[in-house]
Amino acid sequence: MWEEVEVRERTRHDARDFRSALGCFPTGVCLITTCGAGGTPHGMTINSFSSVSLEPPMVLWSLSRSATSAPVFRDAEYFVINVLAAADGALSGHFAKPGADKFAACAERFSPGLGGAPVLAGALATFECHSRHRYYGGDHVIMIGVVERYTHGDGAPLVFHRGRYA
Repeated sequence: MWEEVEVRERTRHDARDFRSALGCFPTGVCLITTCGAGGTPHGMTINSFSSVSLEPPMVLWSLSRSATSAPVFRDAEYFVINVLAAADGALSGHFAKPGADKFAACAERFSPGLGGAPVLAGALATFECHSRHRYYGGDHVIMIGVVERYTHGDGAPLVFHRGRYA
């Protein structure tokens, strides 16, 4: 038997309310990393990760066009999607905030991957990707990469639902 859910139909678009509606869908939390000019590491928390293809292995994520690091990720040849474990809420919060050197406080958890992109030790899964396609949609850029190397292990993922970790 299904449970009846009260829904409220929206007849006009409101960005904040639309974000709340999207929050009804629980998502995993990832840390996306890359290496910028001069070998500078860059990273940010995302929840827009999805598979695209098994053959060839491809994944996607989306990036706000107004993000401070948007030019770095848009121009990067390689990026890493690090799927966060349930215990990584503080790390997720740290990389979700703007900051000059987000890696300084946790450098021991990272090692260089393909193209120098930082790979997170202890991640539930990592996907080292060669950036292949960029599509512009609204206020975001959809980044598609070919997975060249990956890892995965057991454990519970960090989940985001209705504006908080679950």
